[in-house]
Amino acid sequence: MDKIKPQFAFRPENYRLLLIGLAINMLGFILMIGGGTDDPTKFDAEALFSTTRITIAPMLIVAGYVVIIYAIMRKPKSTEKE
Repeated sequence: MDKIKPQFAFRPENYRLLLIGLAINMLGFILMIGGGTDDPTKFDAEALFSTTRITIAPMLIVAGYVVIIYAIMRKPKSTEKE
């Protein structure tokens, strides 16, 4: 009798994609950090509302979540021979 080998839901490719998505998320959050000042009476709008912080970082965060969801939902390719 052939023993049926149990297969895990996550393959190495899934874990790789999951880590890539987490790295993209972390990069997006790191790009959002900053814009503060040591002097509470000084307001630097250009540093606070930069294109990187307002546009690029949120897009990276959303892209990271899309990659993470794809990594979770991705099915392994069937290698069974019929």
